[in-house]
Amino acid sequence: MCSYHIQAIFSVNMDKTISFTVTEKYDNALCKTFLKRACGVSARMITRLVRTELGITRNGEQIRTVDHVNTGDVINIKIPVDTNEIVPVKGELNIVFEDRYILIINKPINMPVHPTKNHQNDTLANIVRDYSLNRGESYTFRVINRIDRDTSGLVVIAKDKYTASKLKSLYKEYTAICEGIIECDGTINKPITLKKGSKMVREVNDMGARAVTHYFILKRNSKYTKILCKLDTGRTHQIRCHMKFLGYPLAGDDLYGGKRNDINRQALHCSRVSFIHPITGENIDINCPIPNDMKKLMDIDITHI
Repeated sequence: MCSYHIQAIFSVNMDKTISFTVTEKYDNALCKTFLKRACGVSARMITRLVRTELGITRNGEQIRTVDHVNTGDVINIKIPVDTNEIVPVKGELNIVFEDRYILIINKPINMPVHPTKNHQNDTLANIVRDYSLNRGESYTFRVINRIDRDTSGLVVIAKDKYTASKLKSLYKEYTAICEGIIECDGTINKPITLKKGSKMVREVNDMGARAVTHYFILKRNSKYTKILCKLDTGRTHQIRCHMKFLGYPLAGDDLYGGKRNDINRQALHCSRVSFIHPITGENIDINCPIPNDMKKLMDIDITHI
């Protein structure tokens, strides 16, 4: 047992229920108030739990959301079983972290994350579905940080709705390789919107949504600059669009002005994710090196900085 980060104490048992112990702050509070404010359970999930047999119990017995709880009471919520209609497809997964609540994959290039009209059976979701079924698990594919098909790197998947709701503050870093020689670190604070006449391409436009990218130079050579990107916002194609605006498009990113002379996809990789585990309270910090196609770009006449 350890202190929960919002005034509760919890433990986890094998039937995937989560247990919270009522602290003095919530003595005599309504059960629904305790679940919302202390445990971070959404109103929608509480409604679903009410409709689930023994979805909410106090000290082993069913409790109504309008009942009062007292210091020391153990409130259990039963995570509802998900339904999943994604077609399972066998494939390889590079798993860098997994427990009963979270799965983190190092996604390769040329793999969409979600099924689309043109990609029904060749996505990360399909392979994860097959993998989970073989492990006796069944959960909705909830991606916390979706990345493009040809962007490689870390993808965080929550195995249930509660865990997903608590992972919104996920910290991410991206490694990118840009064309040209960037002289110093910087920040791009320029709004982004969908380019007129396009269903995919973004552009910097004063009428767009706020977008902030911080970039830090890691290495340079005679042709490329390797940078680390930290984002204050998470707009679609944010790094790709911002670096084009700056005049240094990503290598291989022909959608945003990059050339494919040395790499056949945008040189972008989700290299780090960090978060507090919503169930165990553990600090999870995963780093993932860039793949070989990006490494080769920096082997061209290398000049370290």
